[in-house]
Amino acid sequence: MKIRKGGEMARILVAGGAGFIGSHLVRRLLVQGHEVVCVDNLSTGFLSNLEDVLGFPQFHFVEADISEPLDVAFDAAFNLACPASPPHYQRLALETIEACTLGVRNLLSAALRQGAQLVHASTSEVYGDPEVHPQPEQYHGNVGTLTERACYDEGKRLAETLCYEYHKRGCSVRIARLFNTYGPFMHRDDGRVVSNFIVSALSGRPLTVYGDGSQTRSFCFVSDTVEALLRLMALPAVHLPVFNLGNPREMKVIDLARLVLHLTGSDAPIHFLPPAAADPGRRRPCIERARRALDWQPRVSLETGLQETIGYFREVLQVAGDGFEAASFVACP
Repeated sequence: MKIRKGGEMARILVAGGAGFIGSHLVRRLLVQGHEVVCVDNLSTGFLSNLEDVLGFPQFHFVEADISEPLDVAFDAAFNLACPASPPHYQRLALETIEACTLGVRNLLSAALRQGAQLVHASTSEVYGDPEVHPQPEQYHGNVGTLTERACYDEGKRLAETLCYEYHKRGCSVRIARLFNTYGPFMHRDDGRVVSNFIVSALSGRPLTVYGDGSQTRSFCFVSDTVEALLRLMALPAVHLPVFNLGNPREMKVIDLARLVLHLTGSDAPIHFLPPAAADPGRRRPCIERARRALDWQPRVSLETGLQETIGYFREVLQVAGDGFEAASFVACP
């Protein structure tokens, strides 16, 4: 799915493009022939995620924070600029709130001023600990304001409200609610369950499960997420489009741990800890809207995606030094 401006390839801004999903999106856009401007403050992203494209003439990197005024011309923009893993957004709580408010408003203002399209990456966290299952886009959520997750959950909810207000003022904006994307270029210490389990299994350390592991999640491989984001950008935005983007296959966390142990061939034990505060009990997206309007559904099975992610982390763990460096993995277009 290509984005065109007047029949020509577009100049596309990817905010947060040095992060996990953003770096995959940057590659896909470059393969399609677009000029790509990546804006990232590198608080949770890494230039090493983009090492293989830094020399491309149509790629430009700007180290900047979207919470500050930004003077960049673009035809379309994807906003993925926000810490997304619990350890990161809890450590950077105020910065997370600023990215979701000041940052989103800056991008929306720039898009409106330039007549550009914008896809804003929201999250399934806007549903909180849902009382409706699976979660359709019409569900308003069950979220608390006074929790360790609130900087992210409520920040993303307010970001959607900003999108709503700017859409009323003529901004061509779309909202993507992402559900548990995983794959290569996740940070090995980012605290999300897939990377935690894989790194622990490959290192022979216990896999930590909070509670009894009966809580469920739905995991979507990154190439499927990127494809959905591109299709969403190409969708006309007469009404404010809001889409769940995720894999409707639901899995218990304990079953994910056992699957990772099986696929890695690890004999690492599973270690149980008390339940995490405000941890949602169930998550599963209803994606009927995306199936109908975007002609999209996930194509990569969990087993296949995990095998590719395990291969990536095998390389990561072989890299010398104390800091994280991306392995020599190149995402397929």
